[in-house]
Amino acid sequence: MSASLKGIRVLELAQIMAGPTCGLLLADLGAEVIKIEKTPFGDDTRNFLPPDIKGESAAFMMMNRNKKGIVLNLKDKDGIEIFKRMIKNSDVVLENFRKGTLDKLGVGYDVISKINPKIILCEISGYGRTGPYADKGGFDLVAQGMSGLMSITGESKEKPPMKVGAPITDITAGLLAASGILAAIIHRNKTGEGQKVDTSLFEAGIVHTYWQSAIAGATGESPGPLGSAHPLTAPYQAFKTKDKWITIGASNQNTWLKLIKAIDREDLQENEKFSSNLNRKKNLTELVEILTTVLSKKTSSEWLKIFDDNGFPCGPINSITDMFEDPQTIDRQMILEVDNKRAGKSKAIGMPIKFSKSKTEKSKGAPNLGEHTKEIMINFGYKEKEIEDFYNRKIIL
Repeated sequence: MSASLKGIRVLELAQIMAGPTCGLLLADLGAEVIKIEKTPFGDDTRNFLPPDIKGESAAFMMMNRNKKGIVLNLKDKDGIEIFKRMIKNSDVVLENFRKGTLDKLGVGYDVISKINPKIILCEISGYGRTGPYADKGGFDLVAQGMSGLMSITGESKEKPPMKVGAPITDITAGLLAASGILAAIIHRNKTGEGQKVDTSLFEAGIVHTYWQSAIAGATGESPGPLGSAHPLTAPYQAFKTKDKWITIGASNQNTWLKLIKAIDREDLQENEKFSSNLNRKKNLTELVEILTTVLSKKTSSEWLKIFDDNGFPCGPINSITDMFEDPQTIDRQMILEVDNKRAGKSKAIGMPIKFSKSKTEKSKGAPNLGEHTKEIMINFGYKEKEIEDFYNRKIIL
C-alpha cells in the first residue's frame, strides 16, 4: 500500500513556521512537496542561528524535512514563467504572503486557475483574506494576544500577560491549512474543480478557546488565567511533590474518587465542600492546599506509580529532552534522526498520525539551499542549456 498522498504535488511558497508545518504534514502523508525559496538566501529560518549543526539552521531542518528544494527568483519575469510551468503539473500552491502579493507578481488565483483549473491555492495569513485586518501582516505573538489566548494563559490576572510557550497559532494554522487542502482535494475528486483555501493565525488562536468561549458565551464574562488548572473541572492541574512537579487529572466524579482513594483521603468526599465538581471549583484554593500537603510527602515517581496502579490519570512534567527519552515517544517514533548533506544527522519530530493501511513517507533531511534545483527543472521539462542560462542570470540558484 502506498502513502495516502502519493502522486500529489505541492508547491510550497511559504516560509518560517505556519506554511512549512502544513507542507511537512503533507510530505509525511506522501505528497511531493517542492519548497520554492527566494533568492539569494532562501527561507528566513535558514538564518535563525543559533542553534545550528555545522552551520545549518536546526530550526529550518526541523520544519522542512521530506521536501525538495529549489531557489527561484519570482521578481524576474523568467522566474514567473518557470513558476507558471510548474503550476501546470501541480496540485496545490501553498503560500503565506501578505494579501495581494501573488497578484502583484502576476500569479494570483485568477491567473493560476486558468493555467490549471484543478489547482488548489492555500493561503495562510495573519487574519484571513477578508475583514478589516486582511491587509495586516501576522505574527504568532500578536495572534495569541488578539485571539484571547494570552488572557487565559499564565497564573492570574494580576500577573503580566503570558503567551503559550510554543508558537501555537503558527503551528495550528499549518494543521488547519493541511485539513483544508485535504478537503479541497476530496472536493476536486468529486467535481474536478480546484479552489482557494483560506485560514489564519488569528482563527487558529480562537479555536484554542473552546472551553473559555463557552464560559464567556454562557455568562457574558471573560474567564482569566488559571495557571495549570482547568476552567471547568477540579482538581485538574499541576502539583508539587516531594521532589518535582506532576499533573493530576480528576476530570469527573469517577476520577475524583480514584484520586482520594489513591492518596488515602476518602474522607474528603464526606466534606460537602469537595463532594461535587461544582463545590470543588468553588473551594479550589482550600482543596489545592490540602492536596499539596499530602503530595509533598512522597516523590513524583512514587506518586506516579501509586496513581497508575489505581487507574488515575497522571503524568510527569517532562523537559523537552526528557520527552525525547520517554519510552512512549520512542515507541511511537516521534523523535527521528534524519540526514542532511552538510549537517549530517539531526533530530526531527516524527509523524504524529499512524495508519493501519496507508504508508507514511520515509523521512529525509531538509534540503540544503538549492539542493534539488536542477533536478526539479529537468523534471518540469527544461533542457541543460536553458538551466545553465537561468543559473548564470541568477533566476535559479
